Parts: sequence; structure tokens; C-alpha cells
Amino acid sequence: MNLDDLNRLMLKTENERCEFKEAKETFNSDRLIDYCAALANELGGYLVLGVSDAMPRHIVGTSAFKNLDDIKLRLLNKLHIRIEIDVIYDQDYRVIVFNIPSRPIGSPIHVDGRYLMRSGGSLVPMSADHLKKIFAEVGPDFSAEICSSASINDIDINAIEIFREKWMKKSGNNEIRDMSTVQLLEDSELTIDGNVTYAALILLGKQRALGRHLSNAEVILEYRAVEGQIEASQRFEYRQGFLIYHDDLWNNVDARNDYQSIRDGLFRREIKTFNEDAVRESVLNAVCHRDYHLGGSVFVKQYPSRLEIISPGGFPPGITAENILWKQAPRNRRLAEAFGKCGLVERSGQGMDRIYDSILREGKARPLFSGTDDFQVALTLSGEIIDPSFLRLLELAQKHNITLSINHLIILDQVRQGAILTQEMEDGIHHLIEIGLLERVGKGRSSKLILSRGMYRVLGQPGTYTRYSGLDRETNKQLILKHIQTCGKRGAVLKEFLQVLPQLTEAQIRFLVYELRDDGKVHLEGRARTSRWFVGDNRKE
Repeated sequence: MNLDDLNRLMLKTENERCEFKEAKETFNSDRLIDYCAALANELGGYLVLGVSDAMPRHIVGTSAFKNLDDIKLRLLNKLHIRIEIDVIYDQDYRVIVFNIPSRPIGSPIHVDGRYLMRSGGSLVPMSADHLKKIFAEVGPDFSAEICSSASINDIDINAIEIFREKWMKKSGNNEIRDMSTVQLLEDSELTIDGNVTYAALILLGKQRALGRHLSNAEVILEYRAVEGQIEASQRFEYRQGFLIYHDDLWNNVDARNDYQSIRDGLFRREIKTFNEDAVRESVLNAVCHRDYHLGGSVFVKQYPSRLEIISPGGFPPGITAENILWKQAPRNRRLAEAFGKCGLVERSGQGMDRIYDSILREGKARPLFSGTDDFQVALTLSGEIIDPSFLRLLELAQKHNITLSINHLIILDQVRQGAILTQEMEDGIHHLIEIGLLERVGKGRSSKLILSRGMYRVLGQPGTYTRYSGLDRETNKQLILKHIQTCGKRGAVLKEFLQVLPQLTEAQIRFLVYELRDDGKVHLEGRARTSRWFVGDNRKE
């Protein structure tokens, strides 16, 4: 976290899992542990020392916790979760930010047997109902439960044979071909002692059986020719085993799937609006991870340039739109395992990495989860190619045998958008710099990442590199010094430097001004927001 990140954090309210404390001189370590436990129980957040509590917030600085390694170790020993600590300086003010992760699914964090939560600005014991709700997060797997009213006659024999072929191909075990139907279903745990599970119905069930035993196991595809159209132009209802209809559903999407022609110089490519892998995986995720206790159907809403997949039930506990790529928590594990056996998923996770990978490699926008709440997951796939040059960059990387993982693609996409990169991306950033795709401009916390000079040259955009890399460091410093000189006895305030160098962030400008100060060329008079910069060195010999 840098100063710009801190300024954005200061705009948040404390009910957004942020806690601010002035703590100018000190802060009780036991109190720190309690707050970290409470924030972890609220699925994670930030505790900031050295910032005023009341809005609008101001940086006041803190002298607490001189030895951060010791307090980090104590937090780990007490809470058994790893808490990252950032120290940020604003002029002479020191701010400490504790980045607290979420508690594990189904496991509240306690301090010496006390389960804490926040209530306003105070810490209070968790209520029995709240604790019960957390412990219930790791509940029984609905898809593994027996449907007592169903029988083997409710399973579609054609779906069983599709499952057999896919499982045999995925496993390489030819003995599966000779298994009886009973043994096949038992070995895959879709039946238990001859009793049919809900996973078997969802994957292999006949249409009539699902209507009788699990009518909400349904996917509805609707097509609308224009945005805002109320009635669907075309509608398909699929209430049968997933293996029976999943190809037909894609074929109906593809029937209205136009090509986009991308031209960038000599580079040309035809790309479909909707990527098959992304659509198939999105529908599969919706079927696999929805909440079957809720009565609604899965809806796939297709428009000319976007696709919405809406499934009942919010994210599984512990999963958010921010961590969905890295964390796994299948709501229906038995069903996910069956999908894995027949090769439809590589693991019993969320499968979002496949979706991101196929979309980013086509220069399209990342998937959105706007509209998601506690009762539904709403995933939007944009079909429009927003950056042909990014697409060409990936083509060039492939041409030069550069292998890019999903983590690398996300980093490149973040750099392309000028978005914030997280600490978890550091290894991937280092690799992309090593292979010549990225380079770092500036030093320290004020540095930024851009595509390398070589990549912009290959893309035929050397001028873009110059614009993004900015003027050289010494030129920027001279522009700041010249402005301070022109201000004379009035002095210059920091916000004026933002007008001089609008392409730089506040943190980058601060770094340049401090270098001028260390060189003895400028000095600061006053404190905090009333301070002004003047020419010359006022340090005592």
C-alpha cells in the first residue's frame, strides 16, 4: 500500500471493514490483537494507526510499535493468521496499516476463548446466533444427499453413456467401458447403495424426473436483440440432465454469435463475440455452484454484445469477486467431483481462471459481478474487443514462445488500465520484467509499471512509450524547482506541483520534492496542510 492507496482508504466508512485510530504516541498491543480478530471475523479489513477517526480524516502520525517484526509475530502466534503490515510516510508523519485477512470458512477467530466483533466503534462479544451462522458455513453437501423419492429409472441412459465416455477419456481407464450401469454410478458416487443422489439428477436426470424431484434444476436461455427489450426474442428451457443439453445450449448461443474483424496495421484477426470456452465454463459454474435450496432457475441472457449468467444463491462463504480466481469453495462438492471425472472441470473449484484466460487473450474486458448479492451471482461477459493493441501484444508473445499464465495476463491487463497491482502479483511482475514485456519507471513507492520500450517499438507505438514513461527524472525535478523559484516569498504548496506535472501521482511528486530537499535546493516551512516549499537550504550546519 502506498500513500495514494491510503488516501483512497481514508474516504471509506468504518462499516466497510476499516478501523481508524489516531494512536499518536502508542497503542495497546492487546487491543490491537482484539481489533484484528474482530476484523478477521468480519471477513477481513484494515486497521489504520496514525489517522483521525472522524470524517474528513487527516493524517496525524503515530509512534506506536517501533518493532513491527515483533508485533507481527505476536499476532501470528495469537490469531494463527498472517497479517501484513505497511508503513507509509506523509512528509514526517508515520502511518501503520494492518491488512487483516478473512477468517477461514466456518471458523471464527478467538482471542483466549473470546469471539469478538465490532459494534460501532466498540468491540463486543459475538452473539450465539452469529457464531452459529459461521459454524454452519461448512454445512452438508446438498448434491451428495439422497433423493428418497427418485429411483434408477429417473436416470437417462443416454446421459449415462455420455458420462461413461467422458470419464474413460479423462481417466484413460478403458475398464470403465465394461462397467455395468450400477457399478458406474456407484464408483462415481452418483448413487449410494443404489439410492440416487441429487448430483445424479442434476447431471444425468430425465426431464420428467427433474420436473418431479428437483424442478429448479433448470437453465433458461433468452435472447434479446436490443438492450432494454422486455420480452425475449427467443427462449429455450432446459430441465434435464446437464450432460444432455449443454452442447445444445452453446449451439443456440453460437447461432447469434457474430464475428468481429480486428485490424491493426498488417495484423488482422477474426474473433467471435462470445468465446465458447468462457460461455461453457460460466454456465457450468452456475449449475455446479448455485444454491439448490433456493427455488429460482439459472438464467442465461444473451444480447448482441454481452452475456449475463444469473444463478440463485450468492457467493459461497469466503468467496468474493476479488478473490474468486484464487480461492475455492464448491457449494456442491459431489456434483463438482462428477464434473471433474468427466473432464468438464480440471478441479472442484470455481473455474474462473478459464473464463478470465479465454477472455483476456481476446482483448476483451474482464468479467463483471455487478448485480451480485446474498441471493444471486450475476456474471457479465462483454463480447466487445476493447484494445486491439493488447490483443496484438499477446499474439507477439505467443509468436516468440513466451508462455503467459493467467496471473501474467491479469498483471498485463491491470498495467494496460493503469489499475493498482497487489503484493500477491509481485512474482509475476518480476517475471514479466525479466522477459522484457514490462519495465518499471521511477524508484521506490512512486514507481509505476508500463509496457517495455521494446514492446511499444514492436507494436509500432514508440511515441506511446514516451508518453507513459514521462519526462526523465531530472527534467521533472527542474520543472518543480523552477515553479518554486517563480513563487518567491509566497512559497509553493504541493497541489501546485500536480498542475505542473499532471501525469505524475502525488506520491511520485512527493518523492521528487524530497530529493530536491535532500540536495539542499528547497526546504519546507510550516506543518501539514499549511506547509509551503521555498528555494534554498535552511538546515543548520
